[in-house]
Amino acid sequence: MFARTRRHRHAVCTGLALTLPLAALAACGGGGTTDASAEAGSGKGTISVWAHQGQKSEATAMQNAVKSFNSSQNKIKAKLKLIPDKDYTKTITTTEASKLPDVMEFDGPTMANFVYNKKLAPLDTYVSSKTMSNATKASKAQGEIKGKHYGLGMYDSGLGIYGNKKLLDAAGVKYPKGKSDSWTAKEFTAALKALKAKDSDGKTLDLQESVGYGSEWGTYGFSPIVWSAGGSLLKDGKAAGALDTPAVVDAMKTFQSWKTYVDANTDSKAFTKGRVALSWVGHWMYPDYSKALGDDLVVLPLPDFGNGPKTGQGSWAWGIGADTKNAKASGAFLDYLMNDTTVSAMTKANGAVPATRTALAKSPLYKTGGPLQLFADQLAKPCGDTRITKSCVAVTRPVTAGYPVITSKFSGALNSIYGGADPKSALAKAARAIDRDFSDNAGYKIP
Repeated sequence: MFARTRRHRHAVCTGLALTLPLAALAACGGGGTTDASAEAGSGKGTISVWAHQGQKSEATAMQNAVKSFNSSQNKIKAKLKLIPDKDYTKTITTTEASKLPDVMEFDGPTMANFVYNKKLAPLDTYVSSKTMSNATKASKAQGEIKGKHYGLGMYDSGLGIYGNKKLLDAAGVKYPKGKSDSWTAKEFTAALKALKAKDSDGKTLDLQESVGYGSEWGTYGFSPIVWSAGGSLLKDGKAAGALDTPAVVDAMKTFQSWKTYVDANTDSKAFTKGRVALSWVGHWMYPDYSKALGDDLVVLPLPDFGNGPKTGQGSWAWGIGADTKNAKASGAFLDYLMNDTTVSAMTKANGAVPATRTALAKSPLYKTGGPLQLFADQLAKPCGDTRITKSCVAVTRPVTAGYPVITSKFSGALNSIYGGADPKSALAKAARAIDRDFSDNAGYKIP
């Protein structure tokens, strides 16, 4: 997930260079059989749990969940270790599988890498059928490899465009009313032009430029343009012919043309102070934006480049360590984390979209009629990471151990395109680099 906290192969193996704030690290070895040595165990005793230490409210919610679990029964005791967000993925990557905890949290795009390196076990056998059936389809798509689930999330994520109704109305701009009523790319550009005519400095759009596009925000925030144009970051193990199609090139030319309308937003207040009428960002900005704009805040889908509007999805998830000797107890703990009370407490703390169907239906923000229903509606139409059709909306970032290379090369291309580079050349270069890496690593195949 790319959250409020702002949150390739060779460099990682030696220097552990983090190429992105989200820190999805590339594989250092791995591959071969993925038969995990996880043992069911007695279902009793002490289990170790690792989680990322994000914003304070999240950490408190996690600590409370563990305390509540421990007091709810007397067979299992969970011992929680919080690791700072910036060190978390590196810590898992550099720790031998035998020394990892029974239960661990991980950021969604890193999962396939940990499976590839034999650090996660399938959890289908150890969590209840009730837990699995209650997980949203989008959440399960993020955690699935070849029919096996290695991760389940308490919450999910999504993208949209926040609009200032007062400024939109003043410029005579008609805006979408829901997921099925999105702007086309041309209509979105026309809206920017109309808003510019009424704006003192001509800057009418926030794209979170100050965060930087050569980072995970570049991939998470703008790969929906690729998918909406009918392309993909990776298709059948190849980027060439998927990432650099003529339609994607044209879409990126349109993205490039928006720069003239963009407020750099170096103070993070472009939208809340009314300098811009539109902000392309995720669900995590709702608290600030709602507080600042009140009834003037509208929530809109991203524009449609021809293959339907798309959004990114995926966030932190939970899995079972491949070398655990107590997978049964670990599964019981995960069942508890996924109950309505625990999920609701966590999503109240961080504002994210609940990743279970029952908690989502009860959420004041995301339920039917809620102010952020759009995000729930989008996640209700998941694409997974391969079947990106016109009718689905929420796309999972490629579930592959090679994801760190994909995101590094794509975000680098996006950043250069925004800076004025030729989209066709930049995308073709990125696609070739991705394909070379996959070829060098036998496609990061997971049996």
